Amino acid sequence: MFVLFEEAGKYLGGRVLSEAESSAQVELDTGKRVKVKGANIVLRFEKPSPAELIAEARTLAATLDLDLAWEFAAEGEFGFAELAADYFSDKPSLAQQAAALFALFEAPHYFRRAGKGRFKKAPAEIVQQALAAIEKKKVIQAQITEWAGQLAEGVCPAPVREQLYKILFKPDKNAPEYKAVVDAARATQRPPLDLLERAGAIDSPYQFHWRRFLFENFPKGTGFPALAAPAIVDDLPVATGVQAFSIDDSQTTEIDDALSVQGLGTGTVTVGIHIAAPALALTPGSAIDNVARTRMSTVYMPGYKITMLPDDVVNTYTLLEGGERPAVSLYARFDEATLELQGTETKLERVPIVANLRHDQLDTVVTQPWLEDASFESADTPEAAARLRAPLSFLFRLAKQLKAQREVVRGKPENFNRPDYNFRLVGNDGAEPVGNEQVQITTRQRGAPLDLIVSEAMILANSTWGSWLGELGVPGLYRSQASLAPGIKVRMGTRALPHAGLGVKSYAWSTSPLRRYTDLVNQWQIIAAARHGKTAALAAPFKPKDADLFSILSGFDAAYATYNAYQGGMERFWTLKYLQQQGITELEASVIKDLPNGALVRAETLPLVFPVAGQQERGARLRVKLGEIDEIALDVTGTVLERLDTPKTDAAAADEEGDDEEVVAGPIAIAVDLTDSEAAPENTPA
Repeated sequence: MFVLFEEAGKYLGGRVLSEAESSAQVELDTGKRVKVKGANIVLRFEKPSPAELIAEARTLAATLDLDLAWEFAAEGEFGFAELAADYFSDKPSLAQQAAALFALFEAPHYFRRAGKGRFKKAPAEIVQQALAAIEKKKVIQAQITEWAGQLAEGVCPAPVREQLYKILFKPDKNAPEYKAVVDAARATQRPPLDLLERAGAIDSPYQFHWRRFLFENFPKGTGFPALAAPAIVDDLPVATGVQAFSIDDSQTTEIDDALSVQGLGTGTVTVGIHIAAPALALTPGSAIDNVARTRMSTVYMPGYKITMLPDDVVNTYTLLEGGERPAVSLYARFDEATLELQGTETKLERVPIVANLRHDQLDTVVTQPWLEDASFESADTPEAAARLRAPLSFLFRLAKQLKAQREVVRGKPENFNRPDYNFRLVGNDGAEPVGNEQVQITTRQRGAPLDLIVSEAMILANSTWGSWLGELGVPGLYRSQASLAPGIKVRMGTRALPHAGLGVKSYAWSTSPLRRYTDLVNQWQIIAAARHGKTAALAAPFKPKDADLFSILSGFDAAYATYNAYQGGMERFWTLKYLQQQGITELEASVIKDLPNGALVRAETLPLVFPVAGQQERGARLRVKLGEIDEIALDVTGTVLERLDTPKTDAAAADEEGDDEEVVAGPIAIAVDLTDSEAAPENTPA
């Protein structure tokens, strides 16, 4: 005897080997033996074989008119054999009974299951809704098939193009656009990104990187809501005798910091470090603060930037020359002869700004000889630089001293053996790039005099204010590094801890409140310290162990890392574009790291790190032939043509610092999974 039974939502057939009161031992066609509960057996028969019965019944079930079956079905609960009698004949055959069973079981939108082999008609309105949904699904599937075919033929349907970044990076895996890409990639056996690029979904490599960054970090766009910058209502005194000046690049609009020097020739010189003071007007939780906290920082990239604050707000508080600007000022008194620090003082005031000096206009004029020898003359010295020569000369002398003192604490000199690179997009003038601009790459040696003056002054301010807040018990946002041992990285926290990399006992970013949110937060705390002294911890906006402060810290850390990674990626993009525009096919490079079956090298005249094939000695100088450039993956590889030098000793090679994170190409991580089932359940979470 054979039986047809239900097992785990499926109907199977087999031969009965033995049978007890409530169960039976059944052998399937595969030879497997199973124990079947008697309640699960729905048909018993002598012939045909189970396989023949099931095959015939499924063929017959496919022809069954479900609408007609629903009409014929009895009201209330009924069995499949009853429906077979109503639909086929008074005495339905075994195959007809099995066909009715399969049809009923596989049409839950028409018939609800009421038990083993028993069913109940679904309400008419439910049937209509289900049929409409099935029809809609057919239409969607037809659309998916059509789009997949177009993609395979190299044409990108508009809906897929519009959803490109969502499909690749944050997909709804039930969306038809996503399914079309998966189906087309399977059919053509092409990687999804390659498929979409060939189909024209990516307008240009630059736009791909730019739109992806906006999609992931600025989904609502980069525009600002209408915001009015509140006025600073404090009656601030004007700094007496101060003639302050800033030093920035020409494209800088957020002028956060300025410097001043008083008392030259008197034996005691007072250096003023003046920081723009938006925190005197903005308050935590205000509309402008919410915008700044959402963005966390200005985003920089070659030729363009996304500011943390709206231009009108920046212009209200920036330290523009020609007026008295509100500032939080740190005054540091030094012995003019020995440069020993005698004391510091913080003031809230209005500071006269007499000049906005620009690096790119002065780096060839304000040189070390010009600063150290009053008789040295540079051609075409701008009037502002000539007027400020004495203060600049003292600041350069002081900067060298401050740097030397930090290096004693640090335990070794800071390494400035690589230049900084400046990118300029010709004719761009600050507009959003399109990706095909002519790019110019120039260098400025790290530690150039003007750089050194500014960096040492800012380190002095950030370390002094950081220590001061710590002494007063006022929390802030600090950067610290426990040691210079390999693998010990800079971390952020709310406590004043040493920064081994800088050689200072604490370091709280406080000098760029117009472009970094950490600095704005710290400025609120510094203002409270300046106003309230020893009771500042009670008056400061952020209290010790403030959960909001920890939230800001983690949010800033993540955003700042993302922005820096994007800046590095875009600098790499424009470097690769420069190679193409200049027709450069060979570079001289130095080996900086071993790789499996190769090495990582750094170009000597461009900001480019890339792999070459073959093992190479670290520190070796090579001439490298460049391979094909992939602007989507930001990838280029090299082949070594010749060795250019005698190998460095291990000690010399190891002397190079490895603090910098190298920006190198890697595969684009997309979220399209070709192993996704072709028909994911509608309620599957995306």
